[in-house]
Amino acid sequence: MDEINDLAGQHEVVAENLQANVIKELHALVKDLREERKRQLLEGSKLTQALQNQIEALVRSKKAYDKAFKESEKAVENFQKADADFNLSRAEVEKQRLNMSYKSQVCDTAKNEYADQLQRTNELQRQHYRSGLPEVFRQLQELDEKRIKNIKNFIYSSVEIERNVFPIINKCLDGITKAADIIDEKEDTLLVIEKFKSGFNPPDDYPFEDLSKANGSDTGSLPNVNHIQPRLKDGVYTVKGTFSGNKIKKRAGILNIFGSRGNATITDGKDDFSDLAPNQRRKKLLQKVEELQTKVTQETATRDGLMKMKGVYESNPALGDPMTVEGQLNECSHKLEKLQLELQRYQRYLEEAARGGAPNSNSQNNSPRLLNGSRQHRNSGGSGHDEESLSSCSNSPESGLGTSHTSLPGADSDQDQYDGQPLETESEYYDVLPALGTCKALYPFEATSEGSIPMAENEELHLIELDQGDGWTRVRRMNGQFEEGFVPTSYIETTLFNT
Repeated sequence: MDEINDLAGQHEVVAENLQANVIKELHALVKDLREERKRQLLEGSKLTQALQNQIEALVRSKKAYDKAFKESEKAVENFQKADADFNLSRAEVEKQRLNMSYKSQVCDTAKNEYADQLQRTNELQRQHYRSGLPEVFRQLQELDEKRIKNIKNFIYSSVEIERNVFPIINKCLDGITKAADIIDEKEDTLLVIEKFKSGFNPPDDYPFEDLSKANGSDTGSLPNVNHIQPRLKDGVYTVKGTFSGNKIKKRAGILNIFGSRGNATITDGKDDFSDLAPNQRRKKLLQKVEELQTKVTQETATRDGLMKMKGVYESNPALGDPMTVEGQLNECSHKLEKLQLELQRYQRYLEEAARGGAPNSNSQNNSPRLLNGSRQHRNSGGSGHDEESLSSCSNSPESGLGTSHTSLPGADSDQDQYDGQPLETESEYYDVLPALGTCKALYPFEATSEGSIPMAENEELHLIELDQGDGWTRVRRMNGQFEEGFVPTSYIETTLFNT
C-alpha cells in the first residue's frame, strides 16, 4: 500500500508538471494565436475594403465622364445646327456656342477625374494583390507554423515529464512486486489463528453412567459420577465431563468467526473479561493494563507539574499564590490514587489469567509491564533482563502493547496499602522501562536537585522518557545498574530507535 501511495504520488507529480509546464503555456499560446489571427484577418478585411471603395470610385468617375461626354457631343451638334441655320439670330448662335464650350469643359474635367481614379485604382489593386494581401497571408502562415512548432515542443515536454518519473515508478512497481513476493499465506492464516484462538483444552470423554448401579448396590470398574472430584470453576463447583455438570461455562462457538459478530474478542460487558476465552481474556487484560498505565503516566506528569508550580510559588510568592493550585493538586492526586487502585486490580486479574490459562509458547511475550515491577520478572530472576528484551516483550505483536514513550510512576511512598492488602516496595519490584533511544552528553552536568543524575561529557545513556516540555529528559545509565534520573535536555544529543 505504501508503494501504491508513492505510485499515485508520482502520477500526481506528472499531472502537476503537465498543468504547470504544458497546459498553462498551451492556454497562453492559444490565446495569443487567436488574438494575432484576428488582427491579421482584420487587416486583410481593411485592405479588401479599401480596394473595393477605390473600384467603386472609379466606376462613379467613369459614369460621370460618360455622361459629360454625351452632353458635350450633343452641345456641339446643337451649335453646328444653329450656326448652319440662317433663320436664327446671332444671339441664339452665340448661346449655343457658349453651351458647347461649357459642356466640353465639363467633359474634359470628368475625363481627367476618370483618368486619375483609374490610375489610383490600378495602383491600389497592384499593391493589394502584390504586397498587402500576400503579407497578410504570410503572417497567417507564420502564425500557423508557430502553432505547429509549439505543439511539437509541448509533445516533447509531455514525454520528458513522463520519462522523468519512469525510474521512480519502476521502483514503486518493484516494491509492489517485492511486497507480493513476501506474502506467506500460511503465516497469515497462523496470525489469524493466533488472534482468535480461545485457549480452551479439548473436552474429556463422556463417561458411561450406569443408572442401575447409581444407588451403590453394585460397584464396578466404572467410577461413579458422584465420586468424581468436583472442580471449583468461577466460584461454582461442577463435575467436569459429566451430563450433570450443567454449570460448566459455555464456550464460544467454534465457527462463530463466520457469524454476524465475527469476532471472538467481543465481550458481554464483564469487568474482568471472564466471559472471554483464556487467550482472548489475557489480550483484553493486557490492553486494559496498558491503557491504565498510560493514564497513570499522564496524571503523574500533571501532578508533578502542579507540584513544581506550587514549589515555585512557595519559593517566590510574587509569581503567584500556592493555594491556587492546591485544589487542582488534591483532585489530581485523588484521581491518580483511583487509577493506581484500578491498575492493581487489573494486574491481579492478569496474573490470575496467566496462572489459570493454557500453556502458551508466547507467554513471555504476553507478560505485561507492571507498574513498579513485574511479578513474572521477580519470580524468574528478571533482574538479569536487559532493556532490549524488555522492549521486545512490551512491543510483541501478541501482547497488543505499543511502545511506551513515557515513564510509569510508582505508587505514592507514603501509602502502604490499598484495600487492606500490603503493597510491594519499589526496591522489591522495579519497573525497567524500555529504552526509546540513546543520548550523548554534550556537556558535563552535576546533579544539584532531587531526581537528577550527574553525567560526564560524551557519556552515552539510554533515553527512557522524552522531554515533557519542562526542559528535562529522563535517562538511564548503560552500566546495567538501572540508575535513572533527569538531565537537562539542552545538555544532550538524542537518537531515537526506529519503531
